[in-house]
Amino acid sequence: MEIKELISTRRTIKKFKADKVEKEKIVEWLQVSTFAPNHKMTEPWQVMFIGEETRKELNHKTNFGNAPMLIAVLSNKGRNVLEREENYASVSCFIQNFILQAWDSGVGTFWSSVGASQLGRKVLQVSEEYDVVGVIAIGYPEEIMERKERTVIEDKIKYLN
Repeated sequence: MEIKELISTRRTIKKFKADKVEKEKIVEWLQVSTFAPNHKMTEPWQVMFIGEETRKELNHKTNFGNAPMLIAVLSNKGRNVLEREENYASVSCFIQNFILQAWDSGVGTFWSSVGASQLGRKVLQVSEEYDVVGVIAIGYPEEIMERKERTVIEDKIKYLN
């Protein structure tokens, strides 16, 4: 699939089939995702595979659409505010790289912020050195939602002299 089509057809999945995605495939996508832009090659991401016990403790309202696999993606806070923002942006790019690779393979994802809550951080045992950027549900889609229209980009552009 061409990159434009891949980006424009990707959807957030809310209901997943029970079929598991091979862990080796997920690790491969994570490895390729490390080519995300990251200032000064800080590679600020950390990934946690979430097991059943931890998943239950997270107590997500939809149980992550019953996705068969969950990962949490963390960002190193860095030494100052600027570094924290740069790292968070890099980790977001890392996640987008991952999500697009999954979609290209017919695998859906759901990016949740549940891990960033105080409870989520406690359940995931995240130290103060890290931000939780997302808990990503991974699996084969049971249903794919219709495309939602986006604001035309011209309405979001400002030209400076």
